[in-house]
Amino acid sequence: MTDAWTSKLDTYLDGELSADEMRSLDAHLRTCPDCTTEMLHRVQLKRSLQSAGRRYTAPPDFRQRVRRQIAARPRTSPWKAWSTAAVLATLLVAGLLLSYYGRLRQERNQTYSELADLHVSTLASANPVDVISSDRHTVKPWFQGRLPFTFTLPELENSDFTLIGGRVTYLGQTPGAHLIYQIRKHRISVFIFEERGLDRALSLPSGGNKAQTFNLETWTDSGLRYFVLGDASSEDIAKLTALLKAAH
Repeated sequence: MTDAWTSKLDTYLDGELSADEMRSLDAHLRTCPDCTTEMLHRVQLKRSLQSAGRRYTAPPDFRQRVRRQIAARPRTSPWKAWSTAAVLATLLVAGLLLSYYGRLRQERNQTYSELADLHVSTLASANPVDVISSDRHTVKPWFQGRLPFTFTLPELENSDFTLIGGRVTYLGQTPGAHLIYQIRKHRISVFIFEERGLDRALSLPSGGNKAQTFNLETWTDSGLRYFVLGDASSEDIAKLTALLKAAH
């Protein structure tokens, strides 16, 4: 392990290296146990820090600001006072709703960040998959008995994608399938979890999903939540997504 490689690990985890540097560091991590161990340690530390910051609290001076606004209003007729109170109540409810949806968006982005960490740490591992096969009829049965659900994989014969293999992974306490596909020099992670075990924030509508600098597609089907994530182009991510959806 050299300082030149070590200094790039945090930037690598954040997805901020150039494409050439990402490929070089990917190759180095596959041959350097010390750097791989250090990188996995940093992923674990990052997850711990993110988990500690997930609790949301409203600004402590919010109630005081509302009280000051009420106190600053001149005394007026009961009707006007009622109207003022109604307006303030509406503003208060609107503020709480904005805070609520803001917290949900934060939780959703946190989940995306955790998936990006799983993608990076898995590809940097010396053994990224537990079942190695390009045959979907070999990979899918391997998960039976290891997960509380089943899923269908697409036929890739006439596509540019190749199935590398898969492994069992966890998002929080929820077990799921982690499949790895390859297109040209890019590797794409496909995560599949039961929807009921995941954060409700993932149901928020959003467009142009990004997980750090990775492109991301997510959807639900038959009670399962799918994520397709990688540094491949958004067009390639969309094509693999279409294949997975068509397999059902």
